[in-house]
Amino acid sequence: MLYLSLDANNALPAALEGATLAPGLTDIKVGSDDSAFSAVERIFSIINGPVNVEANVVHPQRQGLNSALKGDGGGPLNVLGGIPTVATDYSPLWDLNVGQWSQHAIDNHYRSRVREEFQILGLVRSGWLTGPGGKAFGSSGLIVNCPIVFRFL
Repeated sequence: MLYLSLDANNALPAALEGATLAPGLTDIKVGSDDSAFSAVERIFSIINGPVNVEANVVHPQRQGLNSALKGDGGGPLNVLGGIPTVATDYSPLWDLNVGQWSQHAIDNHYRSRVREEFQILGLVRSGWLTGPGGKAFGSSGLIVNCPIVFRFL
C-alpha cells in the first residue's frame, strides 16, 4: 500500500511520520474501532518484535519499533486493521494500538511477525502480547491521518 501521512495529534507520531502536528485531532474519540459510527481505524505497532541478529542477514520475522529504530532494513511493519475496498468501515484516521511481546512469549520463542488484526487480538487474549510495560492492550490515544492512495494487489 502507498499512503500519505498528513497529520497527527501528538508531536511524536508527527515527527516519526513527517506529518503536520494537528492537536485538534485529539478531540476524536479513540478505542472504538469496528463499532457503529467510529471515526477511526486501528493500526497496530509492536515494540519488541524480532530483530536481525547478524549484519546483512534479514530475519524473516523482523518487525517492530525496536527493529526500525535499530536500522534493521525498513520500517516497523505495522498492521492496519482494515483497508479500503475490503473493509467497508475503513477510515484514514488511524488509532495507534501499541503491543509488546510478554517475557513469557519471548522465553518460549513465540515471538514472530504478526500480519493481521485478529491474529494480534488472539495473541492479546492469550497473554502473549500486552500493552507497553505489561499494561492492558488498547488505544494509545495517538491518531495519525494517513489516507491510503494506492493498493498494490
